[in-house]
Amino acid sequence: MDTSASIQSSSFPFDFLNFDLTPAQPTQDADLLKQLSFVPGLREILMLRQVHALEHATVWVLSETRNTQTPISRPSAVQVDNEQLGGLSTDQGFYLYGEVNISNLRRAVTLALHRLTNGEWDLAVHPRCGTNLSVAMLLTAGLAVGIHLMLPFRPIEQLIGLGLAATTASELAPDLGLIAQRYITTAIPFNLAVENITLCRDAWGRQAHFVKVNWQDSY
Repeated sequence: MDTSASIQSSSFPFDFLNFDLTPAQPTQDADLLKQLSFVPGLREILMLRQVHALEHATVWVLSETRNTQTPISRPSAVQVDNEQLGGLSTDQGFYLYGEVNISNLRRAVTLALHRLTNGEWDLAVHPRCGTNLSVAMLLTAGLAVGIHLMLPFRPIEQLIGLGLAATTASELAPDLGLIAQRYITTAIPFNLAVENITLCRDAWGRQAHFVKVNWQDSY
């Protein structure tokens, strides 16, 4: 996560899309796992998507606490991102980076899980997620290659084409990144149960809190 954002809780960036897919069902991932149990790594993929959503929601809840200076509660009219917090999801849980009291973190994780599984699904999406950067890079590369092949192989035309590709990608990437998060890289954590939260260091030696979770077949 490396950018900041301020969003209306009642008007999320992709609310302009009025074609929601079938609403998430509490048993959908568990049912999918039963049907495709022979697929290697499927549980880990499904779990990672759910952990990713819980990570984002936890950051939002902690941001609310920091900005209101009140106990963790329902969101205010405007939800403001705390840039000092960041996360990294794994299929076992997620790392939470930044200064945070472990008691507040425990309450935030519990509340984030509750709110996600009770309808506040927009908390699963975050504007500083690495998904947005990946989408931007892929979109820029795709547009650049396409324009390169379409335009004459002359320096001026190619430079103009590259500039057009970069501009178009920068305009489209934020919304497409949020859509990718919503439908691909996150899922409502109906099957997650928090096991424990510990202070540790990640694989790169950075200090963080690790929120370890377990998979449960039914919510």
